[in-house]
Amino acid sequence: MELLERQEALADITRLAREAGDGHGGLVLLCGEAGVGKTVVLEQFQRDLPAARWSWGACDSLFTPRPLGPLFDLAGQLGGELDRLCRTGGGREELFGALLRQVSDGATLDVLVIEDIHWADEATIDLLRFLGRRLKGARALVIASYRDEGLTTDHPLRVALGDLAGLRSIHRVTLAPLSPPGVGRLAAASGLDPAELYRLTGGNPFFVTEVLQAGMREVPAAARDVVLARSARLSPPARELLDITALTGTRIEPDLIEAVDPGSAALIDEIHASGLLVEDGTRLRFRHEIARLAVEQAILAYRRGPIHRRILAALQALGRADDARLAFHAEGAGDGPAVLKYAPAAARQAVALASHQEAAAQYRRAVRFADGAEATAAAALYDALATEFALIDRWEEAADANSRALELWRELGDGLRQGATMNRLCTVLWRLCRGDDARAAAESALEILRPLGPTGELAAAYSGLAGQVMTSGKSAESIPLARQALKLAESTGARQVLSDAFNTLGCALAATGGDWEGPLGQAKAIAVAENLPEQAGRAFVNIYTSYCDVRRFDDAEGAYAEGIRYTDEHDIGTYATCLRGGRVFALEQTGRWDEAAALGGELLAIVASPLNRLGSLVALGIIRARRGDGSPWEYLDEAAAAADGTGEPQFIVPARLARAEAYWLAGQTGPARAEAELAAAVVADAIPWDRGAVACWLRRCGAFHTPHGELAEPHQCHLDGHLEKAAQLLTDQGCRYEAALTLHDTSDERLLRYALAIFAELGATATVRVTQQKMRGLGIKSIPAGPRSATRADPLGLTRREHEVLMMVGEGLTNAEIAARLFLSVKTVDHHVSAVLAKLGAPTRAAAATHLRLPG
Repeated sequence: MELLERQEALADITRLAREAGDGHGGLVLLCGEAGVGKTVVLEQFQRDLPAARWSWGACDSLFTPRPLGPLFDLAGQLGGELDRLCRTGGGREELFGALLRQVSDGATLDVLVIEDIHWADEATIDLLRFLGRRLKGARALVIASYRDEGLTTDHPLRVALGDLAGLRSIHRVTLAPLSPPGVGRLAAASGLDPAELYRLTGGNPFFVTEVLQAGMREVPAAARDVVLARSARLSPPARELLDITALTGTRIEPDLIEAVDPGSAALIDEIHASGLLVEDGTRLRFRHEIARLAVEQAILAYRRGPIHRRILAALQALGRADDARLAFHAEGAGDGPAVLKYAPAAARQAVALASHQEAAAQYRRAVRFADGAEATAAAALYDALATEFALIDRWEEAADANSRALELWRELGDGLRQGATMNRLCTVLWRLCRGDDARAAAESALEILRPLGPTGELAAAYSGLAGQVMTSGKSAESIPLARQALKLAESTGARQVLSDAFNTLGCALAATGGDWEGPLGQAKAIAVAENLPEQAGRAFVNIYTSYCDVRRFDDAEGAYAEGIRYTDEHDIGTYATCLRGGRVFALEQTGRWDEAAALGGELLAIVASPLNRLGSLVALGIIRARRGDGSPWEYLDEAAAAADGTGEPQFIVPARLARAEAYWLAGQTGPARAEAELAAAVVADAIPWDRGAVACWLRRCGAFHTPHGELAEPHQCHLDGHLEKAAQLLTDQGCRYEAALTLHDTSDERLLRYALAIFAELGATATVRVTQQKMRGLGIKSIPAGPRSATRADPLGLTRREHEVLMMVGEGLTNAEIAARLFLSVKTVDHHVSAVLAKLGAPTRAAAATHLRLPG
């Protein structure tokens, strides 16, 4: 069959291979819909480049994928150190490093193909991240193919592609369906109507090819009918064997097929001759995954179990040490004991390789058969499942699994395990914004464990209760509990608890004005050194948010980059989401509202705990209120309900103040004051920044009492009447909107005009309107009209100020020179330049400047 309309894609990949051969390696992301011809293009490219060393791996959709399956495929072909490490159980860092070394050292160009990465496990996605950042000096080209249709916004691959987007070594090649003329050329000798063929197939080459080869006069509605029409021509024994091959996976191993059905070689030849199977080195594979799925889905339910039993027995007889694959077939066979043997083993391997999505799937598979397990084993499975759900931000499921484990431990009379599970449940309930229940669970855990003597579990219970006391706003009371946990953890050697207790101690010290950086640094160091991803994730989040809480956004930037790299690479979605939620807050505070809205929207689109949604809900609601761009209440109502459920000042204060501002902007001073009073009711135990914000909003809404306790310096200056100084302090920390809001509270015309300019620049239409009304009330003349959708009108999507900054970047000015010309601080210009680069998708200042030369 002629290869049509693929010359441009082949030319692009050939050029990249030539650059890789010169030592400028890269990662090619080859995408397109199922059946568009990705494999065909790769096979043609291999024929065009015979001098390279080719290695192929693939991700499989048949069962919960074995972590790093494609890497193990590559290892078998590359041999050497990588193959040895794969056989001896090397860790993921060793495996990644070995692969990079083996394709970096030789004089021959290495081409590594990894097919179907839309089915990749998290560890394989991390491998792509690893290679994408390190290939630029290697004589190697990695080509990863994937389907781009059906990828949800929260799909791990979608997130990884976003992370890799800015790297120069990453290249995308997209294959589109055939055009109508292309389909016409293929159909020229078939007698079929080309226009009808194109209408029914959409130009998908696989659909077109299958229809033409089946010789059908009318195209079926789905490829399934085409595939089954071809399989119907096989002899009955061959059709039965085809069902077996479909359930074994995308790649078909001759020795496995022989073990399942001895003497089947001739039948395999018959299937191969039909065109359904094609050669793949020493193995066979379905011509396309669509064909395998069509055959698999047509197998009658009563026949599936016996086929799975035959495959399971054959895998066991051959000594295949692939627990994930064995677990899949054991489940299909309904073999509970085998599932309970292989699924937990596959889950443990996934955990070791930081593939927590796969680990959760395997534990979930195991608990489906838990009724047939001994009670202790079943309880342990539910505990393990709850742990994995917690790491991937699936807290409702974690609560269910924890509760089931708790019932079993209670029935068994195992107080130690019961207390430990109860302690873990308190964290789960906290994540679900059930603050009172979480505190009760922490106290119950301590009650159960204290009579059992000094144990690591008791240390964890003290740490858990310290955390609950601290998050409820009683930070000073939590410090002795955290120190007790540290003491017990040291004496019992519980390193995980030691990190947890340092985490809690650091947060409590941050809330009470103490030295928090030391304890949180120790929490992180212990967790990273001891390979404790959950504790490390918590430490990264706490360090980042603690910097943001005191508006040290420059320090926060480095902490965020380090944390997001760690949490993504270790597949701990809960903490990656938590960090990104904190990032939304930082972007909102520093006036980068478009970025905040985009990231917040992405986070709200994925499954996340109520707690992890809170920051994005508050930010999106208040940005919408300030811009007058739709109702903010769908966000702010959910935020208030979740925050109130926690009972924690750190969540209640920002949620209530956002609502106060939204009411105030709408001219509803009474409801605004009521919201500020709700924040004031819990602010006694809040940090100085929150306490100061509440004090200012009370004053702004006409309530003149001030919360007791220390206020952040800008807010204290504000209340003392030093508004210009307060605004300057806020500006120096990057909080320009809050600075302008502070100046709004003056009657000084000069300062009001300055505040109005900032609101206009940020696109805060509603705040501009409120400020204009105040200026008119003061009798001020010649009031600027304010923004008229300036950002939307700009062809580059920039605000007026950002466009000015871009013009000066184009002149070659430094940030300091721009600051001097515009009478701004250098830090403010830094933020403007960052916003410009982000909006233009430009990696450098020079790249951003090229947009000034674009037409239009």
